[in-house]
Amino acid sequence: MEIITLAFMVGLYFLPGLIAYLRSHDNAVAIMALNLLLGWTLIGWVAALVWSLLAKKPSTA
Repeated sequence: MEIITLAFMVGLYFLPGLIAYLRSHDNAVAIMALNLLLGWTLIGWVAALVWSLLAKKPSTA
């Protein structure tokens, strides 16, 4: 049971980085770095989450 809880918590911790990666965010690496380094603070995690959810700029082709 503890391993399931740990896996859930790690997944939740890295959720902003996963969202940025899945959305092909231009700043996905920076979001993951912010999450890794400051995600343990609530402010850093929320900032990474908000940044990962911000709308991407439409590409002009």
